[in-house]
Amino acid sequence: MLKAVDYSSDQDVRWCPGCGDYSILKQVQSVLAEFEAKRESTVFISGIGCSSRFPYYLNTYGMHGIHGRATAIASGLRAVRRDLDIWVITGDGDGLSIGLGHLLHALRRNFRLKILLFNNEIYGLTKGQYSPTTPEGHRTKSSPMGVIDHPFNPLALALGADATFVARTMDRDPLHLRDVLKAAHAHEGSAFIEVYQNCNVFNDGAFFAFTDKKTKANNTVYLEAGKPMVFGENNDKVLVKEHCGIAVDTLENAQHPLVHNPGDLHQAMLLSRMFDLPETEMEQPRPFGVLYQTHRPCYEDLMQQQIQQAVEKNGAPDLDALLAGDTSWEVH
Repeated sequence: MLKAVDYSSDQDVRWCPGCGDYSILKQVQSVLAEFEAKRESTVFISGIGCSSRFPYYLNTYGMHGIHGRATAIASGLRAVRRDLDIWVITGDGDGLSIGLGHLLHALRRNFRLKILLFNNEIYGLTKGQYSPTTPEGHRTKSSPMGVIDHPFNPLALALGADATFVARTMDRDPLHLRDVLKAAHAHEGSAFIEVYQNCNVFNDGAFFAFTDKKTKANNTVYLEAGKPMVFGENNDKVLVKEHCGIAVDTLENAQHPLVHNPGDLHQAMLLSRMFDLPETEMEQPRPFGVLYQTHRPCYEDLMQQQIQQAVEKNGAPDLDALLAGDTSWEVH
Protein backbone atom coordinates (compact mmCIF):
# COMPACT_ATOMS: atom_id res chain seq x y z
CA MET A 1 0.00 0.00 0.00
CA LEU A 2 1.28 3.44 -0.93
CA LYS A 3 1.69 6.19 1.66
CA ALA A 4 1.75 9.97 1.28
CA VAL A 5 5.55 9.94 1.30
CA ASP A 6 5.51 7.70 -1.79
CA TYR A 7 4.08 10.64 -3.76
CA SER A 8 6.96 12.93 -2.75
CA SER A 9 9.65 13.51 -5.36
CA ASP A 10 13.37 13.82 -4.68
CA GLN A 11 13.29 17.56 -5.37
CA ASP A 12 13.95 20.13 -2.64
CA VAL A 13 10.76 22.09 -1.93
CA ARG A 14 11.54 25.72 -2.69
CA TRP A 15 8.72 27.70 -1.14
CA CYS A 16 9.25 30.32 1.55
CA PRO A 17 9.17 28.94 5.12
CA GLY A 18 5.60 29.21 6.41
CA CYS A 19 4.00 29.33 2.94
CA GLY A 20 0.49 27.86 2.75
CA ASP A 21 1.54 25.78 -0.27
CA TYR A 22 3.23 23.26 2.05
CA SER A 23 -0.12 22.37 3.62
CA ILE A 24 -1.84 21.99 0.25
CA LEU A 25 0.95 19.75 -1.06
CA LYS A 26 0.76 17.52 2.01
CA GLN A 27 -3.00 17.10 1.77
CA VAL A 28 -2.88 16.33 -1.95
CA GLN A 29 -0.26 13.65 -1.30
CA SER A 30 -2.41 12.22 1.51
CA VAL A 31 -5.48 12.07 -0.72
CA LEU A 32 -3.53 10.37 -3.53
CA ALA A 33 -2.34 7.76 -1.03
CA GLU A 34 -5.86 7.22 0.27
CA PHE A 35 -7.07 6.51 -3.26
CA GLU A 36 -3.93 4.48 -3.99
CA ALA A 37 -3.57 6.56 -7.13
CA LYS A 38 -1.36 5.02 -9.79
CA ARG A 39 1.63 7.30 -10.17
CA GLU A 40 2.08 6.33 -13.82
CA SER A 41 -1.45 7.51 -14.70
CA THR A 42 -1.61 10.61 -12.49
CA VAL A 43 -0.62 13.96 -14.00
CA PHE A 44 -0.18 17.44 -12.50
CA ILE A 45 -0.03 20.37 -14.91
CA SER A 46 0.74 23.93 -13.86
CA GLY A 47 1.37 27.37 -15.32
CA ILE A 48 3.68 29.97 -13.81
CA GLY A 49 3.83 31.16 -10.21
CA CYS A 50 4.70 29.91 -6.75
CA SER A 51 1.83 27.40 -6.91
CA SER A 52 3.08 26.16 -10.27
CA ARG A 53 6.16 24.54 -8.74
CA PHE A 54 3.75 21.85 -7.56
CA PRO A 55 4.52 19.19 -10.25
CA TYR A 56 8.20 19.13 -9.24
CA TYR A 57 7.36 17.94 -5.76
CA LEU A 58 5.11 15.02 -6.68
CA ASN A 59 6.32 11.58 -7.69
CA THR A 60 3.87 11.41 -10.60
CA TYR A 61 3.91 12.61 -14.17
CA GLY A 62 3.65 16.35 -14.58
CA MET A 63 4.38 19.42 -16.61
CA HIS A 64 5.38 22.94 -15.66
CA GLY A 65 3.70 24.83 -18.47
CA ILE A 66 3.75 28.48 -19.52
CA HIS A 67 1.92 31.39 -17.98
CA GLY A 68 -1.85 30.88 -17.89
CA ARG A 69 -1.87 27.89 -20.24
CA ALA A 70 -2.17 25.02 -17.76
CA THR A 71 -5.88 24.42 -18.43
CA ALA A 72 -5.31 24.48 -22.21
CA ILE A 73 -2.52 21.90 -21.95
CA ALA A 74 -4.59 19.76 -19.57
CA SER A 75 -7.64 19.94 -21.85
CA GLY A 76 -5.64 18.71 -24.82
CA LEU A 77 -4.16 15.86 -22.81
CA ARG A 78 -7.54 14.87 -21.42
CA ALA A 79 -9.07 14.84 -24.91
CA VAL A 80 -6.70 12.10 -26.07
CA ARG A 81 -5.95 10.27 -22.80
CA ARG A 82 -9.19 9.61 -20.95
CA ASP A 83 -7.43 7.02 -18.80
CA LEU A 84 -5.37 9.65 -16.97
CA ASP A 85 -6.18 11.37 -13.68
CA ILE A 86 -5.33 15.00 -14.44
CA TRP A 87 -4.92 17.85 -11.94
CA VAL A 88 -4.40 21.51 -12.83
CA ILE A 89 -2.50 23.73 -10.40
CA THR A 90 -2.82 27.48 -10.86
CA GLY A 91 -2.94 30.71 -8.90
CA ASP A 92 -4.99 33.90 -8.79
CA GLY A 93 -2.47 35.63 -11.06
CA ASP A 94 -1.78 32.73 -13.41
CA GLY A 95 -5.37 31.51 -13.71
CA LEU A 96 -7.42 34.72 -13.48
CA SER A 97 -5.23 37.11 -15.46
CA ILE A 98 -3.45 35.83 -18.56
CA GLY A 99 -5.05 32.39 -18.17
CA LEU A 100 -8.66 33.44 -17.51
CA GLY A 101 -9.93 32.67 -21.00
CA HIS A 102 -8.47 29.16 -20.95
CA LEU A 103 -9.86 28.52 -17.47
CA LEU A 104 -13.42 29.56 -18.33
CA HIS A 105 -13.50 27.54 -21.55
CA ALA A 106 -12.22 24.42 -19.77
CA LEU A 107 -15.03 24.80 -17.22
CA ARG A 108 -17.80 25.28 -19.78
CA ARG A 109 -16.55 22.34 -21.85
CA ASN A 110 -16.54 20.21 -18.69
CA PHE A 111 -13.33 18.25 -19.20
CA ARG A 112 -12.76 15.84 -16.33
CA LEU A 113 -10.08 17.88 -14.58
CA LYS A 114 -9.40 18.84 -10.97
CA ILE A 115 -8.52 22.54 -11.06
CA LEU A 116 -6.95 23.92 -7.87
CA LEU A 117 -6.67 27.70 -7.82
CA PHE A 118 -4.40 28.89 -5.01
CA ASN A 119 -5.66 32.35 -4.08
CA ASN A 120 -3.33 34.50 -1.98
CA GLU A 121 -4.59 37.80 -3.45
CA ILE A 122 -1.09 38.82 -4.60
CA TYR A 123 1.62 38.05 -7.16
CA GLY A 124 4.07 36.19 -4.94
CA LEU A 125 6.67 34.84 -7.37
CA THR A 126 7.26 38.28 -8.94
CA LYS A 127 7.51 39.88 -5.49
CA GLY A 128 4.28 41.52 -4.45
CA GLN A 129 2.34 43.18 -7.25
CA TYR A 130 -1.45 43.24 -6.95
CA SER A 131 -3.37 40.44 -8.65
CA PRO A 132 -6.91 40.11 -10.06
CA THR A 133 -8.18 39.15 -6.58
CA THR A 134 -6.41 41.81 -4.51
CA PRO A 135 -9.01 43.82 -2.53
CA GLU A 136 -9.66 47.44 -3.43
CA GLY A 137 -7.52 49.91 -1.53
CA HIS A 138 -4.78 47.38 -0.79
CA ARG A 139 -1.30 48.89 -1.10
CA THR A 140 1.23 46.80 -2.98
CA LYS A 141 4.46 47.38 -4.90
CA SER A 142 2.44 48.09 -8.05
CA SER A 143 -0.32 50.03 -6.25
CA PRO A 144 1.46 52.26 -3.71
CA MET A 145 -1.65 54.44 -3.26
CA GLY A 146 -4.04 51.50 -3.10
CA VAL A 147 -5.67 49.19 -5.67
CA ILE A 148 -8.45 50.86 -7.69
CA ASP A 149 -9.36 47.70 -9.65
CA HIS A 150 -12.46 45.82 -8.52
CA PRO A 151 -11.32 42.27 -7.64
CA PHE A 152 -12.55 39.12 -9.33
CA ASN A 153 -14.79 36.75 -7.38
CA PRO A 154 -13.36 33.32 -8.40
CA LEU A 155 -16.41 31.27 -7.40
CA ALA A 156 -18.82 33.63 -9.17
CA LEU A 157 -16.66 33.38 -12.29
CA ALA A 158 -16.73 29.59 -12.18
CA LEU A 159 -20.50 29.50 -11.68
CA GLY A 160 -20.93 31.98 -14.54
CA ALA A 161 -18.96 29.62 -16.78
CA ASP A 162 -21.38 26.80 -15.90
CA ALA A 163 -18.79 24.78 -14.00
CA THR A 164 -20.26 21.52 -12.73
CA PHE A 165 -18.36 21.53 -9.42
CA VAL A 166 -17.47 24.68 -7.48
CA ALA A 167 -15.93 24.68 -4.00
CA ARG A 168 -13.85 26.74 -1.59
CA THR A 169 -11.46 25.61 1.14
CA MET A 170 -8.31 26.92 2.84
CA ASP A 171 -4.72 25.90 3.50
CA ARG A 172 -5.01 26.19 7.30
CA ASP A 173 -7.89 23.76 7.62
CA PRO A 174 -6.26 20.50 6.45
CA LEU A 175 -9.19 18.20 7.28
CA HIS A 176 -11.65 20.34 5.34
CA LEU A 177 -9.16 20.73 2.49
CA ARG A 178 -8.80 16.98 2.26
CA ASP A 179 -12.58 16.42 2.24
CA VAL A 180 -13.02 18.92 -0.60
CA LEU A 181 -10.19 17.31 -2.59
CA LYS A 182 -11.82 13.90 -2.23
CA ALA A 183 -15.20 15.25 -3.34
CA ALA A 184 -13.59 16.90 -6.37
CA HIS A 185 -11.72 13.72 -7.27
CA ALA A 186 -14.97 11.76 -7.33
CA HIS A 187 -16.70 14.30 -9.57
CA GLU A 188 -17.25 13.37 -13.23
CA GLY A 189 -16.41 16.65 -14.91
CA SER A 190 -14.48 19.86 -14.28
CA ALA A 191 -14.01 20.43 -10.55
CA PHE A 192 -13.01 23.98 -9.61
CA ILE A 193 -11.58 24.51 -6.11
CA GLU A 194 -10.54 27.89 -4.78
CA VAL A 195 -8.01 27.45 -1.98
CA TYR A 196 -7.35 30.39 0.32
CA GLN A 197 -3.57 30.28 0.62
CA ASN A 198 -1.53 32.56 2.83
CA CYS A 199 1.52 34.31 1.37
CA ASN A 200 3.35 35.14 4.57
CA VAL A 201 5.95 37.28 2.79
CA PHE A 202 3.97 39.62 0.54
CA ASN A 203 0.39 39.39 1.83
CA ASP A 204 0.49 37.84 5.28
CA GLY A 205 -2.83 37.55 7.09
CA ALA A 206 -5.05 38.12 4.03
CA PHE A 207 -7.47 35.51 5.37
CA PHE A 208 -6.84 36.08 9.06
CA ALA A 209 -10.56 36.53 9.75
CA PHE A 210 -11.23 32.98 8.56
CA THR A 211 -8.26 31.24 10.18
CA ASP A 212 -7.65 32.87 13.55
CA LYS A 213 -9.28 31.03 16.45
CA LYS A 214 -10.76 34.25 17.85
CA THR A 215 -12.59 35.24 14.66
CA LYS A 216 -12.99 32.07 12.60
CA ALA A 217 -16.25 30.79 14.10
CA ASN A 218 -18.15 34.01 13.43
CA ASN A 219 -16.75 34.56 9.93
CA THR A 220 -16.98 31.10 8.37
CA VAL A 221 -19.86 28.78 7.62
CA TYR A 222 -19.09 25.21 6.57
CA LEU A 223 -21.53 23.87 4.00
CA GLU A 224 -22.91 20.35 4.42
CA ALA A 225 -25.53 18.96 2.06
CA GLY A 226 -28.96 18.65 3.66
CA LYS A 227 -28.01 20.56 6.81
CA PRO A 228 -28.85 24.11 7.97
CA MET A 229 -26.05 26.63 7.53
CA VAL A 230 -25.25 27.08 11.21
CA PHE A 231 -22.18 28.95 12.44
CA GLY A 232 -20.98 31.17 15.25
CA GLU A 233 -18.85 30.78 18.33
CA ASN A 234 -21.71 28.97 20.08
CA ASN A 235 -23.33 27.59 16.91
CA ASP A 236 -26.21 29.96 17.59
CA LYS A 237 -26.38 31.74 14.23
CA VAL A 238 -27.86 30.53 10.97
CA LEU A 239 -28.30 31.74 7.41
CA VAL A 240 -31.84 32.46 6.21
CA LYS A 241 -33.37 33.53 2.88
CA GLU A 242 -34.33 37.19 2.88
CA HIS A 243 -36.09 38.65 -0.16
CA CYS A 244 -33.59 38.04 -3.01
CA GLY A 245 -30.57 37.43 -0.81
CA ILE A 246 -29.23 35.76 2.31
CA ALA A 247 -29.30 37.16 5.84
CA VAL A 248 -28.13 36.10 9.30
CA ASP A 249 -30.54 35.21 12.09
CA THR A 250 -30.25 33.52 15.45
CA LEU A 251 -30.89 29.80 15.46
CA GLU A 252 -33.48 30.31 18.18
CA ASN A 253 -35.57 32.81 16.21
CA ALA A 254 -35.13 31.53 12.65
CA GLN A 255 -38.35 30.02 11.33
CA HIS A 256 -36.93 28.78 8.05
CA PRO A 257 -33.17 28.18 8.28
CA LEU A 258 -31.48 27.88 4.92
CA VAL A 259 -30.61 24.23 4.22
CA HIS A 260 -27.67 23.64 1.90
CA ASN A 261 -28.49 22.03 -1.42
CA PRO A 262 -25.40 21.70 -3.69
CA GLY A 263 -27.68 21.11 -6.66
CA ASP A 264 -29.37 24.51 -6.31
CA LEU A 265 -27.62 26.91 -8.71
CA HIS A 266 -29.52 29.97 -7.47
CA GLN A 267 -28.54 29.26 -3.89
CA ALA A 268 -24.92 28.74 -4.96
CA MET A 269 -24.95 32.11 -6.72
CA LEU A 270 -26.18 33.80 -3.54
CA LEU A 271 -23.55 32.04 -1.43
CA SER A 272 -20.76 33.04 -3.82
CA ARG A 273 -21.83 36.69 -3.50
CA MET A 274 -21.23 36.65 0.24
CA PHE A 275 -17.63 37.21 -0.88
CA ASP A 276 -18.30 40.86 -1.67
CA LEU A 277 -18.47 42.20 1.88
CA PRO A 278 -15.24 43.89 3.01
CA GLU A 279 -13.63 41.96 5.84
CA THR A 280 -13.73 45.05 8.08
CA GLU A 281 -17.50 45.34 7.65
CA MET A 282 -18.48 41.70 7.86
CA GLU A 283 -22.07 41.01 8.80
CA GLN A 284 -22.21 37.66 7.04
CA PRO A 285 -19.82 34.71 7.17
CA ARG A 286 -17.99 33.41 4.14
CA PRO A 287 -19.02 29.91 2.96
CA PHE A 288 -16.56 27.03 2.67
CA GLY A 289 -17.25 23.66 1.10
CA VAL A 290 -18.97 22.53 -2.10
CA LEU A 291 -21.22 25.38 -3.20
CA TYR A 292 -22.49 23.68 -6.33
CA GLN A 293 -22.37 20.32 -8.04
CA THR A 294 -24.29 18.97 -11.00
CA HIS A 295 -23.88 16.45 -13.81
CA ARG A 296 -23.26 17.19 -17.48
CA PRO A 297 -21.56 15.07 -20.15
CA CYS A 298 -17.80 15.56 -20.41
CA TYR A 299 -16.38 17.08 -23.58
CA GLU A 300 -13.88 14.29 -24.16
CA ASP A 301 -16.63 11.65 -24.00
CA LEU A 302 -18.83 13.52 -26.48
CA MET A 303 -15.86 13.98 -28.81
CA GLN A 304 -15.06 10.26 -28.67
CA GLN A 305 -18.70 9.45 -29.45
CA GLN A 306 -18.54 11.63 -32.57
CA ILE A 307 -15.33 9.99 -33.71
CA GLN A 308 -16.86 6.55 -33.23
CA GLN A 309 -19.98 7.54 -35.15
CA ALA A 310 -17.88 8.86 -38.02
CA VAL A 311 -15.86 5.63 -38.18
CA GLU A 312 -18.99 3.48 -38.14
CA LYS A 313 -20.53 5.55 -40.92
CA ASN A 314 -17.53 6.13 -43.17
CA GLY A 315 -15.02 3.48 -42.17
CA ALA A 316 -11.40 4.29 -41.40
CA PRO A 317 -10.84 8.06 -41.48
CA ASP A 318 -9.39 9.53 -44.67
CA LEU A 319 -7.45 12.72 -43.85
CA ASP A 320 -7.88 14.19 -47.35
CA ALA A 321 -11.63 13.60 -47.21
CA LEU A 322 -11.86 15.15 -43.77
CA LEU A 323 -9.97 18.25 -44.93
CA ALA A 324 -12.13 18.55 -48.02
CA GLY A 325 -15.36 18.26 -46.07
CA ASP A 326 -18.80 18.18 -47.68
CA THR A 327 -18.53 21.42 -49.62
CA SER A 328 -15.61 20.81 -52.00
CA TRP A 329 -15.83 21.36 -55.72
CA GLU A 330 -13.64 21.14 -58.83
CA VAL A 331 -12.74 24.14 -61.00
CA HIS A 332 -12.16 23.41 -64.74
